[in-house]
Amino acid sequence: MTASQRVTLAEIAAEAGVSLATMSKVLNGRTDVAPATRARLEEHLARHGYTRRSTAQRSEFIELVFHELESSWSMEVIEGVEDVAHAAGLSVVLTVSGDRHEPGPEWIDGVLRRRPAGVVLVFSDLARKYREKLRSRGIPFVIIDPAGDPSPDVPSVGSANWSGGLMATRHLIELGHRRIAAITGPEDMMCSLARVDGYRSAMNAAGLPIDLALIRFGDFHPDGGETAARELLALDDPPTAIFAGSDLQALGVIAAGSAAGLHVPDDLSVVGYDDIALSRWMSPQLTTVHQPLRRMGEEATRLALRLADGVVPDTLRMDLATHLVVRGSTARPRG
Repeated sequence: MTASQRVTLAEIAAEAGVSLATMSKVLNGRTDVAPATRARLEEHLARHGYTRRSTAQRSEFIELVFHELESSWSMEVIEGVEDVAHAAGLSVVLTVSGDRHEPGPEWIDGVLRRRPAGVVLVFSDLARKYREKLRSRGIPFVIIDPAGDPSPDVPSVGSANWSGGLMATRHLIELGHRRIAAITGPEDMMCSLARVDGYRSAMNAAGLPIDLALIRFGDFHPDGGETAARELLALDDPPTAIFAGSDLQALGVIAAGSAAGLHVPDDLSVVGYDDIALSRWMSPQLTTVHQPLRRMGEEATRLALRLADGVVPDTLRMDLATHLVVRGSTARPRG
């Protein structure tokens, strides 16, 4: 830290009515500072736009943060992060915290103490107060698959969810299906909405009516997919095909179809989303939209490390292409 930075910190500390030692404790994530004092200092640091300069000695690890570990989906991302981190001579620390929206409040104090070279977060968003704290400590962060449309200054890596929903539904339409249902993820996540918007666009483009009774929001898990599929298949005019917003949901859909005495794909066509390894081991093998999860992890880590080196790209938002993988779970409808 240069002399000019010390003066700046001294001025901020004086303005906040605390000692420079207390300021140092807050900057280094120490816990022995009263919450009210910490909050007051964070407010002053944010107001002055203080950002700690990167030190010559970079930390030796990347922190990867999930709200839950779902083995198949998570492993694809983890492997991508590890590949890039290891190539840079760094290890990966895995943290589970919070819910799908953002990490828990205990995480931010911990990461400020750990001081990783960068943070990759698999969350819908990161609260502004957390972003400001990370920036003020010189810790770069990147969000994978954010839920909303992030502001231009939030580094993020996502995928073309709308195109994926469009491709999945168009494939079913081209096979001759007309009663096509969609089971997507949580209603407050952009990826869920984008996938079902792609479904709607394909139906509209084909001149097919959109029956709202055939659209269900779920949780991307097998149980949710099975529950929604049971409801859909119990309708007086059930669908002949279902687009599931994740491969795990598709697994639940197939289970519901089997329980109803339906055979996939002869009686019911199913398309998933993600192309996790499990999709190739289902029976029949799952037709699905390939989401480049591993590459998303790779690109997010590369971006975090570039930011750590002071290299800011022209755009902080990256959306990777998706494509349809046709396997054995889809076929022309009977009759």
